[in-house]
Formats: sequence, structure tokens, C-alpha cells
Amino acid sequence: MSFSQLKIGHMVPKVPIIQGGMGVGISLSGLASAVANAGGIGIISGTGISFDELRYHIRKAKESIQDGYIGVNVLFAMNDFAKKMKVAIEEKVDFIISGAGISRDMYSWGKEAGIPVISIVSSARLAKISERLGASAVVVEGHEAGGHLGTERPLFDILPEVVKAVKIPVIAAGGIMTGEDLARAIRMGASGVQMGTRFVASNECDAPLAFKEKYVQAKKKDTILVKTTVGLEGRAIKNHFTELISDDKKVKIKKCMDCLKNCSYRFCTLDSLITTMNGDCENGLVFAGARVDEINEILPVKTIIHNIMNEYKACI
Repeated sequence: MSFSQLKIGHMVPKVPIIQGGMGVGISLSGLASAVANAGGIGIISGTGISFDELRYHIRKAKESIQDGYIGVNVLFAMNDFAKKMKVAIEEKVDFIISGAGISRDMYSWGKEAGIPVISIVSSARLAKISERLGASAVVVEGHEAGGHLGTERPLFDILPEVVKAVKIPVIAAGGIMTGEDLARAIRMGASGVQMGTRFVASNECDAPLAFKEKYVQAKKKDTILVKTTVGLEGRAIKNHFTELISDDKKVKIKKCMDCLKNCSYRFCTLDSLITTMNGDCENGLVFAGARVDEINEILPVKTIIHNIMNEYKACI
């Protein structure tokens, strides 16, 4: 049975699964190349790493991939957005994906370089704007997603509206965990799905073991919405840090890195993510999707994808 429903530009993966870009340091070359080698599409997050580190991970991932596709996630909300895009283009990645805003320039830069640009959106209106500006596909992300959220609406409420609004491929994201979810998304007109949370609890994920264990140990009641300095709500696992920033409380910033175009300076979102990347998962943000409690073990990426596709076949 063929699973190649997903086609974006030159990319026709063996399975219609894109791994979500997760910063800081959660999805780098290790996770991205493992997903690509397992038949999906891998994403390196450019958030919170240097230009040299991004270049290094792109090259390392390319060397590790036998037959697959690798892209880079860059956030429009970050001050280094344009320079990170330039690095990705220079390194000839298969595609670039961007969220937290839309830039007219990014589509023209991608077109000039012959590299597909994908937008992360949360409404049919933003999907139509992205298509008009030159997006090769859109990822529609519902409220169930981990990290920063652009909507309060569930994925499967928004998905049919986006599918109807655009002619480019639509990728469903936010709370996707199983082959049943994949089958439902495809039945509703999606070309594939994007999954972030499930791939964190994998052997190859670049996150520290303490971060992965937070996912495995999480219960349904353990996720919380927090207002970050980006100006959006983000879904995270409860810990000491979420208590510190609850009720709009402030946490002293040790050193401002001037990373965001707009920041409330209530605390440092980037520093909190770097803290957890370094293994301290009580004193920084641990972003996770709404269904993180369904994860019970850390598995190889290949096994995760194999399980999802078996569940998908059972559904159809």
C-alpha cells in the first residue's frame, strides 16, 4: 500500500508525516534525520541556536540521511529570522517552515532559491494569505498543540475550513498522536500531518533525558496554558517555573538577549527554554501538546512511525 499522499514541491515522502520543529534544541539533526530516514520529513528548529550551530546541524543531518528530506523551522517573531533563513537557503535545505507571523519576503527568497516555503497558520484567512504570497503548503495548527498557540479552536474544527480555502497541500497539526488521527485528517482533506510531542519521547530526539521523562510521566492534569513574553499563550507541563510566572508574575531577567521583535520582558522565554535544554526541567518551560499524557514510553523514531502507519492501515 502506498502512503505518498503528501507532495510538496520536489518532496514525496514515504509516509505523510512531518516532524514538528521544536526549540530550543529539542529538534536538531538527531531527531530530524531519524524521521527522514524512517520515511517522514524532518525539521531542525533554528530557534535559540547560533548561525554556526544551525549550519552544523543542517550539514550533519544531510550526512546522516540515506533517502529523505530535511527542512528548517524559523520563527518570524525572532530578530534573527532573516539571517536564519539565509543560512538555510545557503545550505540548500529541502524546505523552510515558518510560524509566529508572516513575512512577504520569505516567500520571494524561497522562490528565488527554488526552496519551498511552508507557513504555520491557525485560520482559513491566514492560509489564503499565505497561498497568495507564495506558500507551497500550509500547516494548520489547532489549540491542542504544544508551545505557542495561535488559536483557541480545536484542529478538527479549523481543518475543513482551511482545506476548502486553499488549493495548496494542507498539513494537520496539534494533538496528532495516532494512526487514527492521521486517518481522520486525511479523510477531512489534509495531505498529511505534523507531529511534535510524540517525537520528543524518542531515542533520537535531541532533548535531554530529563525532558523526555517529563513527557512520559505527565498526567492529563499536568499541562497548563501560560502567557509568554511573545504575547501568546503556550502549552507547557506544570513545574516550578510555571508557578513562578503564574498570574502574570515577573521573573528577573539575568541578561537580555534581545531575541524577540516584541517582548513583554516579564521573564525571558528563550532563557527558560535553554534551561530545560540543559536538563533542568523544573526551572524552565517544558512545552508539550495537550495529549502528552498518552505517551507511556520512549521509543525509536522508526518504531513510532511504524506503529502510527499500522494504526492508520487498520482504520482504512
